[in-house]
Amino acid sequence: MATCAGRDAWRAWGYMKQSAKKPSSLGETRINQEAIGARLRQLFDDVVNEPVPDEFLDLLRGVDESNPVEDVDLDGKQ
Repeated sequence: MATCAGRDAWRAWGYMKQSAKKPSSLGETRINQEAIGARLRQLFDDVVNEPVPDEFLDLLRGVDESNPVEDVDLDGKQ
């Protein structure tokens, strides 16, 4: 199931492919890069803020219960 952020990522990819034509100036290149960077940051923030599905949380709980974590010191020794 595609999320809204996933669909937006594909739209951004389409935009990047369309705008991959050689820009007319260095300033235009900088503006394009800044716009792409801003959109990618927004997409990342949208994905990070999406709730974790209950099914995935249940799966993680099951793994945690079946594989308890042992204390490990900073040297990686148990």
